[in-house]
Amino acid sequence: MDHVAIMKKSWGLLPRILEGAKTIESRWYKTRVAPWDRIQGGDAIYFKDSGAPVTLKGMVTKVLQFEVKRDGEAIDITKRFAGGLGFSRVPDAVLNYISGKRYGILVFFDSVEKVKPFNINKAGFGMMSAWISVDNVNKIKRV
Repeated sequence: MDHVAIMKKSWGLLPRILEGAKTIESRWYKTRVAPWDRIQGGDAIYFKDSGAPVTLKGMVTKVLQFEVKRDGEAIDITKRFAGGLGFSRVPDAVLNYISGKRYGILVFFDSVEKVKPFNINKAGFGMMSAWISVDNVNKIKRV
């Protein structure tokens, strides 16, 4: 399966992914949405900043899923994996964003490479969707 992770551009994460400083992508939700139970080791993950084309590809090596049972648990998990998430100290903006979320997914990846930039068609996934899971990324490539 292929996945497209749409990143918040202002957080500047794509350069950290490319240089190997960020090897884990985290997603936090109030409900179970993609990629919950849809991603596994061996899947491909493509990265793009919001409003920009896809530029990077990596391979998923491991996935951890969490059901947050108490206040602060998401923050504790994020702090524990901060290094792999590309942070020496987790920014307040990230901590504020994950506060109150009930489900977390940590996607470990490696083998990151640049790809020829391409845009995607998000029709049917929701224009605000920040993660897309498809059988083959070519199905959503815009040409």
